[in-house]
Amino acid sequence: MISKNQIKYIHQLELKKFRKQEGLFIAEGHKVVGDLLRAGFKPRQIFAVQDWITDNSSQLSVLDSQLSEVNLEELTRLSLLQHPQQVLALFPIPDEQTIPSPKNALSILLDNVQDPGNLGTIIRIADWFGIDTIYCSLGTVDAWNPKVVQATMGSIARVHIKYADPQLLFDSLPDKFPVYGTFLDGDNIYTQQLSQQGIIVMGNEGNGISDAVRSRVTHKLLIPDFHKGDTADSLNVAIATAITCSEFRRRM
Repeated sequence: MISKNQIKYIHQLELKKFRKQEGLFIAEGHKVVGDLLRAGFKPRQIFAVQDWITDNSSQLSVLDSQLSEVNLEELTRLSLLQHPQQVLALFPIPDEQTIPSPKNALSILLDNVQDPGNLGTIIRIADWFGIDTIYCSLGTVDAWNPKVVQATMGSIARVHIKYADPQLLFDSLPDKFPVYGTFLDGDNIYTQQLSQQGIIVMGNEGNGISDAVRSRVTHKLLIPDFHKGDTADSLNVAIATAITCSEFRRRM
């Protein structure tokens, strides 16, 4: 039997302040929860219907104390989704101190990206293109927001997320370490030399890359439009990230 206190506790985790206080985030659905479990995330608590428990019995044998069987009505009361997906779990937020340095790989820096759906999609894109670290400015939406976690479709299990002051991150880089950014006055990405080490900077949905971060970009890129005449003002930041990452990986 699910108590009102349990429901209240889980719903409070929708708030960043409470997530930070408790050090927990919510994951829902067999895909997201399953990927987190397979990646080694240790759940604090799992609430699941019998069918999900039966289908996942092999990996749940050591989690008996964390597992609570619920019916669909109870799961609906716990869930933050309009249509609950068999399982809801609480996981500890990873320690950002263990995240590797950007110096020997390709990584992404998000400069004040605000929309949870965009961040979740960018995490999924990074996972697809084998980019395992995303750095977020302090003004970027919280990656452990339930809407972000849901939008990643499980990719948050495989991509490291770290929040940092971009200037401190840039100051830590070796001399001449490439920092790429997309701009309307940049050079055509399809004709530029791109490295397999560097940071790809993506900016805010409305304002793009901030002036302070722009000043640290060493390679300004343009994703050209091919429409003759009037066209869209810009690309969605998640779509622009996908195009940019694809072009980097195409050069491998």
